[in-house]
Amino acid sequence: VAQTKTAIFFPLSNTLPIHTPNIMMKLALFAALAGSAAAFAPSPVAQTKTALSADFSGEIGAQQPLGFFDPLGLMENAEQAEFDRLRGVEIKHGRVSMLAVVGYLVTYAGVRFPGAEDVPSGFAAWGALAKTDAGVQVLAQMGLSFAIFEAANRDQWAWGVQKNLEGESPAEFPGDFRNGALDFGWDKMSDEMKTKKRAIELNNGRAAQMGILGLMVHEKLGNIDAILPTY
Repeated sequence: VAQTKTAIFFPLSNTLPIHTPNIMMKLALFAALAGSAAAFAPSPVAQTKTALSADFSGEIGAQQPLGFFDPLGLMENAEQAEFDRLRGVEIKHGRVSMLAVVGYLVTYAGVRFPGAEDVPSGFAAWGALAKTDAGVQVLAQMGLSFAIFEAANRDQWAWGVQKNLEGESPAEFPGDFRNGALDFGWDKMSDEMKTKKRAIELNNGRAAQMGILGLMVHEKLGNIDAILPTY
């Protein structure tokens, strides 16, 4: 350290060559440190990737207690378009599951259309319907209804017979299939209320997916009467 201070404060004279090796050593050390720092600094490509990665932690449905729950890492480095696609799939499965739970519970309680009093509930209904001509017609009507519902419950600006409609789609979010025809007071709600309603639908749909899965599993296990009252 003393030699370093001497080299700095001595005037430039014949002593400079004596301390040149110390100066060169310091320059080499500085260069090595600079190289090490550069080696551990984030590369420009990594910075670009991070900047382009979308943050989905604030999306509707990312709420307590799990927050943004993505155990399979499907959204890692995903773009907004992929998130919207998967959100649409989640909403669709939730809506179908809510209908399935209601239908299962209603038929299990003994409610039937006229003429279908002898049709059992649960999985046994499929086999019972297939044994009669009237039941086969019911199955055919169900299949046709499913096809119509599948075609109608879409964004008609992006798919279907109205695909070439001019202007942007009126859909506000994935799963908004009003297509400018249905409202039910949605347009009169505040943004806060819309967010609340969408979160409620997501939660109910998630619960229904687990619910119908549980009902089917218990029916196959033969103990459905252990969780549902007997009529």
